[in-house]
Amino acid sequence: MADSNALILWFDQLGIEDVPLVGGKNASLGEMYRLLTKKGVRIPNGFAVTAKAYHYLLESNKAKEKIKATMKGLNLKSLENLQERGHAIRQIIRGLEFPADLAGQITQAYAKLEKQYGKNVDVAVRSSATAEDLPDASFAGQQETYLNIRGPEQLIDACKRCFASLFTNRAISYREEKGFDHFSIGLSIGVQKMVRSDLASSGVMFSIDTESGFDKAVLITAAWGLGENVVQGAVNPDEYYVFKPTLAQGFKPIIHKQRGSKELTMIYDEHGNKTTKNVPTDAGKRAQFCLTDDEVLMLAKWGVIIENHYTQKRDKYTPMDMEWAKDGQSGDLYIVQARPETVHSQKDKTKYKTYKLKEKGTVLIEGHSVGKRIGAGKAHIIKDVKNMNTFKEGEVLVTEMTDPDWEPIMKKAAAIVTNRGGRTCHAAIVSRELGIPCIVGTEDGTLKIPDGKACTVDCSQGDEGFVYDGILKFETQELDLGTVPRPKTKIMMIIGTPEQAFETSFVPNDGVGLAREEFIINSYIKIHPNALLDYPNVPLEVKEQIDELTAGYKDKTQYYIEKLAQGISRIAAAFHPKPVIVRMSDFKTNEYANLIGGHAYEPVEDNPMIGWRGASRYYDPKFSRAFGLECLAIKKAREEYGLKNIIVMIPFCRTLEEGANCIATMAKNGLKKGEDGLLVYVMCEIPSNVLLADEFLDIFDGFSIGSNDLTQLTLGLDRDAGMLSHIGNERNPAVKILLSRAIRVANKKGKYIGICGQGPSDFPDLAEFLVEQGIQSIALNPDTVVPTTFKIAEKEKKLGITK
Repeated sequence: MADSNALILWFDQLGIEDVPLVGGKNASLGEMYRLLTKKGVRIPNGFAVTAKAYHYLLESNKAKEKIKATMKGLNLKSLENLQERGHAIRQIIRGLEFPADLAGQITQAYAKLEKQYGKNVDVAVRSSATAEDLPDASFAGQQETYLNIRGPEQLIDACKRCFASLFTNRAISYREEKGFDHFSIGLSIGVQKMVRSDLASSGVMFSIDTESGFDKAVLITAAWGLGENVVQGAVNPDEYYVFKPTLAQGFKPIIHKQRGSKELTMIYDEHGNKTTKNVPTDAGKRAQFCLTDDEVLMLAKWGVIIENHYTQKRDKYTPMDMEWAKDGQSGDLYIVQARPETVHSQKDKTKYKTYKLKEKGTVLIEGHSVGKRIGAGKAHIIKDVKNMNTFKEGEVLVTEMTDPDWEPIMKKAAAIVTNRGGRTCHAAIVSRELGIPCIVGTEDGTLKIPDGKACTVDCSQGDEGFVYDGILKFETQELDLGTVPRPKTKIMMIIGTPEQAFETSFVPNDGVGLAREEFIINSYIKIHPNALLDYPNVPLEVKEQIDELTAGYKDKTQYYIEKLAQGISRIAAAFHPKPVIVRMSDFKTNEYANLIGGHAYEPVEDNPMIGWRGASRYYDPKFSRAFGLECLAIKKAREEYGLKNIIVMIPFCRTLEEGANCIATMAKNGLKKGEDGLLVYVMCEIPSNVLLADEFLDIFDGFSIGSNDLTQLTLGLDRDAGMLSHIGNERNPAVKILLSRAIRVANKKGKYIGICGQGPSDFPDLAEFLVEQGIQSIALNPDTVVPTTFKIAEKEKKLGITK
């Protein structure tokens, strides 16, 4: 423990046990500066003005009595009352005279920093409340931060303003609600050498996924300039995910990269009245990522080091919330803050709650979803915090961005929608704490959502959140994960979108039986692969669309490879080390034609369902180079990201010759069956696959039954022809004979046999039939996994099947 009577303590004198003296922020900086810099984590030096100094300031000016008198009659139900009293208290503290010895010690400490970093050194001055970041409460963000402070006079003034911010409106109401005595909490101030991120970039890092609580990924957000824009939500930042387990093995698993619009850059105000200012970001820089891949990986490694240190120190898993900055002069990265994460670390991991819309509606606006909830109410657009008195309980708050002054009304909201901000901004952090659905970064939500419009805010569908016109019905379910049985038959999942993966991985499962490339190509890539291979020799209109989507990629094919690899890897990481079966592209010609530039490369077919699709494309000279990009994406995911749990699956393979050609084409592109544990399955979805099951399983490592297409091709149906839906489905006797034969042959040969078609999700009795036949695994849609698992476990019990 540091000296409890000290007014100034340097970072190298502090540890995490000193929270009562210097608050969570400073104690954490001291802990890292002393113990983690030797492990390679860079922390700028600085000192803490202690909570003792705060209490000394109040006592020497007899300020407590004045503050207590002002607090009398506080009424949190009245925003005007709270605002008036908060303002009056802050004015009292800003007007206090610093005792000479306190002012002298602050001045001397600043002079010592000048010796280390240079005359008139620029410092960040941050508040650090002594009850900050408790395991069951977070005071972070309630108090003020001042950047680019130079000289003793500016520093003393910034300290006064920090002390006053202990009584912001949010801080007062938060303490009242939590039952904290206003004077049992002190305020310390951190004075730290500024990192010149005004000349580079900065952002926030979590050692856990902020939306799902998935604990094997590091989330990093980044924007140009000083970090306040990211923290406050003034910009839509770049976003990265790094997978921790394979990072520790020496791989480079950046499994997600998304470029943000980064509209503003906060820089030093060298000639104005303020210390910092926002300027529009140059269009060229907006199109760039703020960090190189090596920098992303370095930050992620630091995040893991910090998380491991705090986990060991507290003797329990402790995910961390960190702020980082890059110095534009030296090019070095720094960690400038770290605190325990306070939302997902408090959740009951045995419970899994889901929200699901029961109706469809017109989408008014989209943005980044925060949390997985759904909320509804009348939209109330508030553009200035001064007008928040008009906000009513249960309305949907729609605004540009939020800061701590908004929190008294945020807790009343049914949902929150902001124009600006990323997943680590103020609005996102507070809405998670409050359990309120929130969509950030809509860009023009205040324009697209009419004031007073009844609307539904849906964050349940993954990374993208949607605001729908009208109040839509939705349902919630809470599952006790401990009650779900684990049958011998493997229960796998069908995952359509990478955004689903982290959240659905918590449902008891044995891996992914089907991950489709089509959604990734359609939603993230959007461009026909041949158009990228032919770039720049494509029509001008197509070239312009490609240029916009692939900004930052000199080699346009790398855009396709990287985006596809990252989409696949996000799913593979979520379920790692369990198997994840990835089906290579199975677009039909009409679907490929709808991609940017696609019409130039696709024939018009009367029945694309039985046309040029799946395996027949892969070795065809008109598409084999495009298939090569898919192979390189899988290769990147397995070899660069370390996700060896990826299994490749070939769809719609009509003949044995096609199977052999596909295996040969994959090998030419660096994907050799059997090499480095690579398994290659084939879809069993054509009657020929069943009739020649022995021979197909000599070529491939296993079968995954596609019951949709197998049913169509057995019964001569077109699944798009609604008038024929009465004829039959997967439970037709002819289809069941084929299912039974495929299972029997695969089991006899000792090869994998599973099913990834829609049938078992729609028809639980079909799932029971498959169990009787000896199927090894059944892949289900996430929302049917639990009920079907219970039915399969019961069926196994009746059949006497044990694990």
